[in-house]
Parts: sequence; C-alpha cells; structure tokens
Amino acid sequence: MVKSIVSRAVLQCVEQGVRSSSADEDPLEIFHSPATQLIKEEIVRTGHKLWQRQYVDGNGGNISARISKDYVVCTPTLLSKGDLHVDDLALVDLENRRLCGNRPHTSELLLHLEIYKTVPQARAVVHCHPPYATAHAIAGVVPQPNLLPEQEVFVGPVAISPYETPGTHEFARTIVPLAKNHNTILLANHGLVCWGDTVTHAEWYVEIIETYCKTVMVASQLRQRLPEIPPEKIPDLLALKRRLGLSLPDTRFPATSAEEAAIDEEPKRTRGSAGPDSAEVEKLVGLLTEQVIAFLEKY
Repeated sequence: MVKSIVSRAVLQCVEQGVRSSSADEDPLEIFHSPATQLIKEEIVRTGHKLWQRQYVDGNGGNISARISKDYVVCTPTLLSKGDLHVDDLALVDLENRRLCGNRPHTSELLLHLEIYKTVPQARAVVHCHPPYATAHAIAGVVPQPNLLPEQEVFVGPVAISPYETPGTHEFARTIVPLAKNHNTILLANHGLVCWGDTVTHAEWYVEIIETYCKTVMVASQLRQRLPEIPPEKIPDLLALKRRLGLSLPDTRFPATSAEEAAIDEEPKRTRGSAGPDSAEVEKLVGLLTEQVIAFLEKY
C-alpha cells in the first residue's frame, strides 16, 4: 500500500510536466513517441526472453502494453518471439482496431483487452505456454498453495479459466470473472496469462509460477502431500506483500474499497508524450518508499 501511494504521488507530479488526455492526440504521434519506443523495446526484450526460456514455441504467445487510456501496443500474429523486432509491433485501440503497424496483430489480443477493461491497474499482459504451468492447465490442477514464500508474495492464489477456442470473444470473456482477483491465470488446455504494472513485471509472474509448478511437481515425487508453510506464518507474508504494494490482486485480502482502488490504480497518463524513463520513475518510487517505511517504523 505504501508503494502504491508513493507511486501515485510520483506519477501525478510527473503528469504536471506531461501533456494529458490522449482523446484528441494523433495515434501515429503516440505510436512513434520516445516514451512508446521504450515500451516497444521492453516488449521485444520480453519476447526474446520468453523464447530463450522455451516458454513459447513456433509463433506462440503474445505480449501487450497499455500506453494510454485508449491504446495498447502489441505483438503480431504468426511470428516467433525469438524473431521479434520493434517494427513488428502494432498500435490497437480498446475495440481491437489496428491503427498503426505494418503487420496484423495477434488475434488473442481480445484476451488482453478484456483484462485491461476489467482491471484498470493492468498496464501489461503476457500470454505464453511454459511447459510446467501449461501441464497444470491441461490437467486442470491448481498447484498446491503455501509452499514457497516467493509464490505467495508475488503471485498468491492461482485460478484456472474454462476452455474456449483461442482468439475468440468467448475465449476472451472467460478471463473476466478471474482477472480482478488474480494476476496469474492458467488457461485450460492452452497455457498461461499474467498481467502487471509493466511488461517486465508481468513476465516475472510467468517465471515465478512456472518455477513454482516445476518445483511442486518434482517435490511431489518425493512426498505425496507436501508440507505447507505453517498457517500462523502466512500473515507475515501477506504483511510483506502489502508493504511491497502488491496487495492487489489477492483473494486473501478483504474486498478493496473504492478509495483504496483509486489509490492503487495508476493515473491514466498519456505515455505517448515525452516523459521520464519508466525505469527512472520506478527507481525513484523505490527510494521514496524505503524512506517512508523507515520513517513510519520509528513511530
């Protein structure tokens, strides 16, 4: 929560020097802006990382980032993430209309768009097919919880969506009941989707759940029912999660009030305008959060 408040304050200050409201802004200008270029490069790096880790095969998987209130940048269809370049990306509006880009965008963007519409704080979505997480999705098995602290802090409870044909509106709508309470969702007989505040963080969740599923499968061969973290220790992990500003989404926390939701939602700033590097903002937020927490712990 502290980090969320600090992040909101920093972004509001940044907003003072950045042109707001993209309603009348030229999509082409947004698409080719320096700020969007940084996000495009982050998408490409993430695509290469997914391919190198064998979380995607063939032309599988897709990545998107919401760069403004109205627009997202996404990967194309029928292209290996190992061959992905910045020029391959497209600008698409929330109604799935491609406005910029030379290649047709992924048909599975419909899934991403439903997440963006359902979860205002979602700024990036990664869909892929990591083998151990996908094995759980095929088997219809949610991995046993409360075994590793990292999983509980960064991901928490995992859900499985019902099967529908990928790339369809029906498939996209299966995510709606789950996305508000889960940043990581297994897609039945298909794969995995994660959302986060940045492309990099969404990809982190992919790595965490894939490692968790793999570790649980290996450990299950050693012992049938794995011993969980003691129940009385779980509140400590949830407290750490809240301190890191990761309390949303998580079904183990009370329902979020409208006021808290407003605090945790990133301001709808126009990323198509010139502004500071997102990494610089993240670094500043981290430093300020540490200082605020240190101050509060004195009292």
